[in-house]
Amino acid sequence: MIQFEELKLELLSYSDKLKDLREALGLDKVQQEIETLEAETANEDFWKDLDNSQKVQRRIAQLKSKVASYDSLKNHFDDTLIMIELSDEEGDLGLLDDCKAGVESFVHDLDAQTLSTLLTGEYDGNNAILTFHAGAGGTEAQDWAQMHGFKCTMIDFLDGDEAGLKSAVLLIEGQNAYGYLRSESGVHRLVRVSPFDASGRRHTSFASLEVMPEIDDTIEVDISPDDLKIDYYRASGAGGQKVNKTSSAVRITHIPTGIVTSSQVERSQHQNREVAMRMLKSKLIEIKEREHLDKIEDIKGVQKEIAWGSQIRSYVFMPYTLVKDHRTGYEMGNINAVMDGDIDGFINAYLKMESLKTV
Repeated sequence: MIQFEELKLELLSYSDKLKDLREALGLDKVQQEIETLEAETANEDFWKDLDNSQKVQRRIAQLKSKVASYDSLKNHFDDTLIMIELSDEEGDLGLLDDCKAGVESFVHDLDAQTLSTLLTGEYDGNNAILTFHAGAGGTEAQDWAQMHGFKCTMIDFLDGDEAGLKSAVLLIEGQNAYGYLRSESGVHRLVRVSPFDASGRRHTSFASLEVMPEIDDTIEVDISPDDLKIDYYRASGAGGQKVNKTSSAVRITHIPTGIVTSSQVERSQHQNREVAMRMLKSKLIEIKEREHLDKIEDIKGVQKEIAWGSQIRSYVFMPYTLVKDHRTGYEMGNINAVMDGDIDGFINAYLKMESLKTV
């Protein structure tokens, strides 16, 4: 039937892109590296160096995930093609919508994996640490993480005076989390009728977002203990509810730069100190890389990279509904979908823009 033939031709038109993606991902080399690393794990001395063994295991898992994602996409292509051919043989137009949905789903997944090949930064594959400051923000980032199967954990928070949060720190765990979410770093502008204004007037507010890669213990960052000021305090839950009677929360200040990190969600002071220290290392590394500095010591003073009035994106609820990214020009009228986590279009537009700069 002509409808199924056209759909089959549409799907087959993507076969070359599927092959190109395999080459771009370098899966032959990936498979070779997996075999080499797995052979290393079979060495009787492998587990004597626990730090190295854990690093190797994480790398193997990362590589296998890359292969599995492509294999899943290839299977998706094959299954959809078979479904179209069988439906055509049966001449059942009732299956046409299912076949169309299969093609659309495959194309979406192909685009997503193709986009991942643009993530070439040294830390793009890492987890991401998101820090929100002032105003209502962050919900869409958490929802986005859940939509993409990433794990989202609250590390630190400070309640607002009346409602919401003054600040919050989230850890987004998953392959390429930082590579995708670094596009969100900057000032976000919100225009709406404030629920706290009895007169129903329109208000403009701002929330800033910092995004940095989580740095694990395999990356050496030399920080002198003399450069650190460490404070301990009692952790508190939402609404001021005490969650710990001891001073388990930790705040670390890096004296030369003024950078402050804190953690209060872990049970022990030691655990919170480890989390806060890891965040500090991540922030210093992010600044060093962004500023193209040779070493951490070259960072001068408190960083002011997020400046009020230089918003990267506006969310307008009133008098019309529109979300617009001022860097790429990408916009979306369905603001509720964006607030529910549909930010893929904005991320894709940013990554494509960045890739063109390097051409």
